Amino acid sequence: MNTNKDTRRDFGPRINNKIFAKSVQVIDDAGKNLGIMPTPQALQMAADAEMDLVEINATQIPPIVKIMDFGKFKYEQKKKAAEARKKQKTNELKEVWMKPFIEDNDFNIKMKKVYEFLGDGDKVKIAIAMKKGDKKILARGRDLVPQLFDKIIATIGDKGTLESKSKPDERTKSIIVAPVK
Repeated sequence: MNTNKDTRRDFGPRINNKIFAKSVQVIDDAGKNLGIMPTPQALQMAADAEMDLVEINATQIPPIVKIMDFGKFKYEQKKKAAEARKKQKTNELKEVWMKPFIEDNDFNIKMKKVYEFLGDGDKVKIAIAMKKGDKKILARGRDLVPQLFDKIIATIGDKGTLESKSKPDERTKSIIVAPVK
């Protein structure tokens, strides 16, 4: 691996002596357009102001540069990026398991959790656990699953919308409910 600094690519805008254009369009630190001038003259103006010359738009001919404090600029960019990440909410898929023979009190407790997840803006996967055992009980449980899903959807009402159902051939029966926007 070559660790020579000259061969590594620097990310971000070019500053000061890394600007290779012969002439540039200069904007001062107050935002005033000073016009097109030779790059050495713009560098001297930035040095006189004890600031940096930063390439703002390299695709323009001539490139647009601004006289500014580059350290302060980088700090503000980091703060803006951190603030944007903080405001960005990732919606998660939460999961709630029920049994086909669930009692009313247990059902109400599970539904409180579903409401909490929907209130936080998360999608909720409600899955029905079918235990292995007596085939008669299993068959009766499978018959109760669609009724239980209907009861869940009716209970959720306008707090959420049904997004998808599991396929009939899937072993675990489930529905996904999304919060109302």
